[in-house]
Amino acid sequence: MNKTITIAHGNGGEENNELIKKIFYKHFENEILSKSEDAAVIHNGELAFTTDSFTVSPLFFPGGDIGKLAVCGTCNDLAMMGAKPKYLTCSVIIEEGFSTRELEKIVRSMKKELEINGAMVVSGDTKVVPKGSVDKLFINTTGIGEIEHTGISSSNLQEGMSILISRDVGAHGATIFAAREGIMLESSLQTDCASLYPQVKALMDAGIRIVAMRDATRGGVAAVLNEWAKGSEVCIEIDEEKIPVAEEVRGICEMLGFEAVNLANEGTFVLTVNKEDEAKALKVLKHNNENAQIIGTVTRQHDGKVILNSSWGTKRFLDLPTGELLPRIC
Repeated sequence: MNKTITIAHGNGGEENNELIKKIFYKHFENEILSKSEDAAVIHNGELAFTTDSFTVSPLFFPGGDIGKLAVCGTCNDLAMMGAKPKYLTCSVIIEEGFSTRELEKIVRSMKKELEINGAMVVSGDTKVVPKGSVDKLFINTTGIGEIEHTGISSSNLQEGMSILISRDVGAHGATIFAAREGIMLESSLQTDCASLYPQVKALMDAGIRIVAMRDATRGGVAAVLNEWAKGSEVCIEIDEEKIPVAEEVRGICEMLGFEAVNLANEGTFVLTVNKEDEAKALKVLKHNNENAQIIGTVTRQHDGKVILNSSWGTKRFLDLPTGELLPRIC
């Protein structure tokens, strides 16, 4: 463990996991926290509870802004535990001199996503700090949701289960990088940032038994799959060519040496279901996005590992992302 915090410690990958386990879990660990889910299941399994902070730069980007991101991020964490988002808090830290017009635009974005989720902000806090103390605007949101589908957990994966992805991957990370670095693209590339509860409800309404769900934010799909493999002590085998990647995202990855499976998403989730439910689950997901795909299966070949199978018949381990990826993507 480094003696000082680096940008890599916030990447959602190996360094981030090390920081959480060696410092925060060391002092805070308990039965609920140690499950390491997107949201804590509390109150005798009736409620889901989560919190998140948002520091994205730039604040506005194609397809969204920090306000939309904040509400989607928190509500999605609740939805991933089978919960309907109900109540949120909203705390903001604002740099003096920030435009009130831009602030109202951000808050309007938040209101729109709250309406999509059927949730409301019931408490909050506002701080204004001297210029230079914060980069324009940081937002923290905490959410509570009512659990509608019980038993969802990253420790429930078993051999033979199917792994699905809800849409193409890496759009958010690629969009933020392009916006931040001023890369002009002759394309329609924009963030995937979206509220996921409507899709989750559709899965539940279809009678699908959801084993595990996780929105692939920091660290991307690679982080989710590795956390699941370790949490359930199983092997996850993925067909590399089945992972949907938009051409614009693929181009940025090839240009800059990124892997799409490591890039952040804000409206894309990974789903595990029993084999008999995979066709029905895929049909539900494709109703929202045609790029949804069955990408792999759970095996016992190398417990705790993720294997990528190529179309050439070769295999390689897909490890947790390491190093500085795309700082401040959320």
